[in-house]
Amino acid sequence: MIVNFSVQNFGSIKQLQTLSFEADAAAHLEESYTVQVGKLRLLKLALIYGANASGKTTLLTALDFLRKLVLEPAHKKTDELDFNPFLFDKKTPHQNTVLSLSFIHQEIKYSYEVVFFKKAIVSEELNFYNPNKANLYKRTTSLANQFTAISFGSKIAKDKALEKSLEANTLWNNTVLGGFLKTNINFKELQVVIDWFKEYLKPMVSTRTALEELVTTAIRENAIAKEAVVRILKQADFNITDIIIDEQEEQLSAGLLAFLKNQVKEPDATFKKLEERGKVTSVNIEFEHSINKAKYTLPLALESEGTKRYYGLAGLLALLIATPTVFAIDELEASLHPDLYLHFLLSFVLNAKHSQLIATTHNRELLDNKAVFRNDVIWFTDKKNDAATVLYSLADFDSAVIRNTTNILNAYKAGRLNGTPNLGDTYIDT
Repeated sequence: MIVNFSVQNFGSIKQLQTLSFEADAAAHLEESYTVQVGKLRLLKLALIYGANASGKTTLLTALDFLRKLVLEPAHKKTDELDFNPFLFDKKTPHQNTVLSLSFIHQEIKYSYEVVFFKKAIVSEELNFYNPNKANLYKRTTSLANQFTAISFGSKIAKDKALEKSLEANTLWNNTVLGGFLKTNINFKELQVVIDWFKEYLKPMVSTRTALEELVTTAIRENAIAKEAVVRILKQADFNITDIIIDEQEEQLSAGLLAFLKNQVKEPDATFKKLEERGKVTSVNIEFEHSINKAKYTLPLALESEGTKRYYGLAGLLALLIATPTVFAIDELEASLHPDLYLHFLLSFVLNAKHSQLIATTHNRELLDNKAVFRNDVIWFTDKKNDAATVLYSLADFDSAVIRNTTNILNAYKAGRLNGTPNLGDTYIDT
């Protein structure tokens, strides 16, 4: 599980900002929202509110960027890292970016930090606590020579051949973890961390993510139980009693293959496999509805946007409940009725055991119901005068601003918590 995540000089985030999953001292909804992991009480949920362009999505993008930095290392040392530092300043475009993440995996806490700019990783460090802090490795980069140097902690077994192989495969724009993925060496301490990034930290879900396709593929590959998704859809009042997935193989013409090949700059392994097979699998999805004891099927394309959206979210929810996982979802409430939005959140916190959900949202209705949320799961992003993002929790406010009797929704709407747009006059002189 994630303990905290920090970002500096990335997108709209200028100064160091930290999203923490460590629960405060409040016992409110303790059993539903918190998980005891060793000595830590960690939260399952973080909901981020804020005006448009205040940096909500940037925080999720930074976490997803870190995941890709580890799992999708650049193959050429001339490739630049695909991100932007804070650009509304004369100094920050020339300064390093810092991402750091603390997490617990297999009852061991890890802290990972990487410092970089567009061309290279400047430094990198991975520590673990078992129970005391120990260094797994430190990495520095000679920018003049474009060379990586790695030193391992005293508790790590030394192997010169292994170290040389790892250094040779860790390009100056790769993380050490990414360099390890390019090697054929056995290094269990690094493999454990790679497994966490791969299995626990899932890709960010945006409003443009083809969520229905991802869930359908997961069902076909038995990564998600279809019965669990159907059960979740039933409980959401969609009258859906089955998901019918029909697969058919179709031959690809030589002309179409040639056209596709021309569209790809460098054919990868997936394209080469497609070229060898000469076939593509078409997938047709239909939902079975039970209406007045009769059953009807409807193609996914004819379902409402809300039904399609919730089908995708139902798949994620089934995975979150079945397997320790973390998902970052941008604009969670998109196409959802407020009641369904609340139903999804409560279904998650009441049923998931060691999973976490980070979501940006504009749904303010939740703030009007203290019976269903804790203050420390509510976060806000706001823009300072220099257009830089600041991140803070509802739990950060003292009793002068927030009391037990305070209506949080009214306080937020009134601007007492910030995180709202500063709008001008609605009259437009043409």
